[in-house]
Amino acid sequence: MKLKIKSSVSKRFKITANGKILCGAINKRHGLTKKPNKRKKINRGTGVVKKVTADMIKKHLVAGKL
Repeated sequence: MKLKIKSSVSKRFKITANGKILCGAINKRHGLTKKPNKRKKINRGTGVVKKVTADMIKKHLVAGKL
């Protein structure tokens, strides 16, 4: 039986060469007019996922690769 990765995980996260997991910012989809500019600036780009969450994400990946 072929092992498959969760396609939703592969679309949302990226593994760096050092094994860290990057993800996009949350709370940036809708309702941006009522959020302060400071909060929107902080949420730009990507961020590194914390270790506890990263371990859960890696379980959904085959051999820890995307």
